[in-house]
Amino acid sequence: MIPTLSVWLLVAGFFGAGLFNAIGTPATQSDFARWGYPRWWGRLTGALEMMCAVLIALPASRMVGLALGALIIAAAFLTVLRHRDFTHLVPLGVFAAVIALAGISM
Repeated sequence: MIPTLSVWLLVAGFFGAGLFNAIGTPATQSDFARWGYPRWWGRLTGALEMMCAVLIALPASRMVGLALGALIIAAAFLTVLRHRDFTHLVPLGVFAAVIALAGISM
């Protein structure tokens, strides 16, 4: 039960985050710009997050999706730590924990 739940939580979480980043509200674009990324970087991030969700949803590519998700979350952790934007740490920690849970259960 837990492995299935963790997989679908990741699929929903990465797809939702990807959609949010790809749409690129002005606040999201400002965050990326403040962190030193180009304003379009959110679209690239969003596309990678949605691709990650699809890879995790498909059993044959689940491990690749989990690895991509771990890389995305690691890059986000490094970004927010470097810029001392600690408000983003809790959601990133939740993503990291669920990725670990899903990976362990494989």
